[in-house]
Amino acid sequence: MKLNGKVVLITGGGTGIGRAIAHYFAKEGATTVINYSKSESDAVKTAAEVKALGVSSSVIRADVSSNAQVREMVDQVRKEFGRVDILVNNAGYTRFISHADLEAMEEDTWDKIFAINVKGAFFCSRAVAPLMKRQGKGRIINIASVAGLTGQGSSIAYCASKAALICMTKSLARALAPEVGVNAIAPGLIETRWLEGSADPNATRERFRNAALLKRVGTPEDIAEVAVSLAADRSFITGQVIVVDGGITL
Repeated sequence: MKLNGKVVLITGGGTGIGRAIAHYFAKEGATTVINYSKSESDAVKTAAEVKALGVSSSVIRADVSSNAQVREMVDQVRKEFGRVDILVNNAGYTRFISHADLEAMEEDTWDKIFAINVKGAFFCSRAVAPLMKRQGKGRIINIASVAGLTGQGSSIAYCASKAALICMTKSLARALAPEVGVNAIAPGLIETRWLEGSADPNATRERFRNAALLKRVGTPEDIAEVAVSLAADRSFITGQVIVVDGGITL
């Protein structure tokens, strides 16, 4: 029970990677707060699964791209549980748009991707920072992507947003030290519902499986394991990007 007594807030925590992180943190004893924007039924189900593991959990609806909603969410967590020890910025958005088709990337789509993937992570981090500073310790974990390192991904905007998130991780690590550790995880291809949104999911799986040194596609649990390690009290890591991709970028 490495995280017994800790309170974790996971944005986009009802599905995919967020759901797996919620399960892993709960197994380590953390009170787990599940944020969602649209997937209410998934968030409620995940919270019920977390409670079945023997820890407290709650569900909060908030659009992370809205500063007002984020501040209300964090205040609600503070009032209900008294603290926020760990923030996982997992909420994300993308559209599958060919990089070669520059005209297909509409301004509204670009803005929405950046609003959720970058601005949302900043708003959430800013909102929890004073609490963590007063507590004398905190951890922020940003779920980025290898797309932010390679420039290859679902769309140019998505790649650019994850690159921005990686850069912001380093800036926040400097700004919030020494009390708060800030790191990013950069997953490769992961088996989530996002994968089903690609033009040919099976072909995508096969391509990545063949290219990966470990010869498999990643799972949400692969990311959750790393997130738990970064949340540990004795973690001596900050400002870093942990690549979890089975060796594909190598």
